[in-house]
Amino acid sequence: MYSTRPGLILAFHGCDQSIVNSVLTGKASLQESNNKYDWLGHGIYFWDNSPSRALEYATFLKDHPERSKSRINHPAVIGAVIHLGYCLDLLDFENLQLLKLGFDLLSTAADTNMPKNKFVGTSSDLLLRELDCAVIETLHQFRKEKGYKEFDSVRGAFWEGKELYKNAGFREKDHLQICIRNPNCIKGYFLPRSYGCKIAGAYVSFYSHIKYNAD
Repeated sequence: MYSTRPGLILAFHGCDQSIVNSVLTGKASLQESNNKYDWLGHGIYFWDNSPSRALEYATFLKDHPERSKSRINHPAVIGAVIHLGYCLDLLDFENLQLLKLGFDLLSTAADTNMPKNKFVGTSSDLLLRELDCAVIETLHQFRKEKGYKEFDSVRGAFWEGKELYKNAGFREKDHLQICIRNPNCIKGYFLPRSYGCKIAGAYVSFYSHIKYNAD
């Protein structure tokens, strides 16, 4: 009943400056991620209301090119105006039970060859979410095969990084992440004001340039 979200939200994607330029000028679109370890399944990824985290992640990928399929030379941020539509919001208790159903379906089909979430290097975080990705994609496929309404987006909270301070209940990289499955949920793109830059020789900000999606 409450899975269809009203209103619009702002979300942010970290990438190379060339991608920001191309998307804002209508020459390209953000690409869907289809990695087997994607945290929320396959789709276009955004940080919920956090341009600073988007920039931090883009900078991380510049410094660790082996972690990115596309090289980032100039870390940048693009903002998006999004309507989540019919959302698999994993902050909702009811939707977490759906996720458990996805696991049960996957475990029945996979038998003993279940994917696993994995650590990377010395990190204490499960950064490669192969199990979670498979569970979410299994749930999507099940709903599609049964003719149930398909989810337009997925939203989840993640606790990541070191303790913010001694005995803290917060981590330095805690965040909300959004995965857009239906591109029509993205109503427009913009350049955040605090991350202004020059595009084709002209300064671009939220107020001076916004690219709308007509759908």
